[in-house]
Amino acid sequence: MYELNYELKDIEVKQFYGIQNQYFNLLKSSFPTLKITGRDNFIFAMGNSEALAVLQEKLDDIVTFISNNNSIDLKDIESILKLRDESEKQLVFDSDILVKGVGGKIIKAKTINLKKLVRVSEKSDMVFAIGPAGTGKTYTSVALAVRALKDKQVKRIILTRPAVEAGESLGFLPGDMKDKLDPYMQPLYDALRDMIPVEKLENYIEKKVIEIAPLAFMRGRTLDEAFVILDEAQNTTHSQMKMFLTRMGMNAKFIITGDPSQIDLPKNQQSGLKEAMSILKNINEIGFVHLTHEDVVRHPVVKKIIQAYAEEEKK
Repeated sequence: MYELNYELKDIEVKQFYGIQNQYFNLLKSSFPTLKITGRDNFIFAMGNSEALAVLQEKLDDIVTFISNNNSIDLKDIESILKLRDESEKQLVFDSDILVKGVGGKIIKAKTINLKKLVRVSEKSDMVFAIGPAGTGKTYTSVALAVRALKDKQVKRIILTRPAVEAGESLGFLPGDMKDKLDPYMQPLYDALRDMIPVEKLENYIEKKVIEIAPLAFMRGRTLDEAFVILDEAQNTTHSQMKMFLTRMGMNAKFIITGDPSQIDLPKNQQSGLKEAMSILKNINEIGFVHLTHEDVVRHPVVKKIIQAYAEEEKK
């Protein structure tokens, strides 16, 4: 039996432990073969030497992260505990801020795979971000678009999604065309409102610097010098997906997001997203990033819900 006595230096101890020891409890549960206790700025552990060596490395990483960022959250702790190699470590410790949002809110990719999405989008002009609900793929994509607009890499942002009802009929919707379409586009508006003050956002929308429109409105257009996001792409048909992908103009960036497990099309209709993933997989200029339940950035129970449904579908 070996022992490890570890001192937390140059950080605020509360940041290490988390509210109600949430972070420390996660650390302990990741090392079931070790007996780990904490008292103020000292961590004590007992167990086999190999596990203790890994624990010390993770403690070093957590302390370094807190020192570099002056903060840490549950997703950061989870990412550090799951690090497999130096390339992933570099992604986790990359503290690049995508956008400073409304009220000074710091917006950055929260998981390893979301950081991969950022890196792939910087190298490839067209990227597919595939994964379950709650993984932040749309939110991160919108942040990338806002950053590109602020940095004058593009002249406009276009956000689109197919207007498909999610398993229920909404019936007649009152108002003009914008009023009828807004319910479908609400998640995109929500993301933008986090990143751009309301008055400026309304001005951008009025001047078509930011355009939020259903997929049908993309037909016949050539989208130059634009950052274009197709959201909920699993609900596109073959013809819609082909039409959208061929709208790409010069100096444009495209991100296509979707969850193949949440298709709301009629049962006899194939998802344009699934088909495109198969047809385009060998084109080197197109990037693919796959997210999993481990990337969920909503309430922790959402991760468990996604996992439970996935296991049921396998049965």
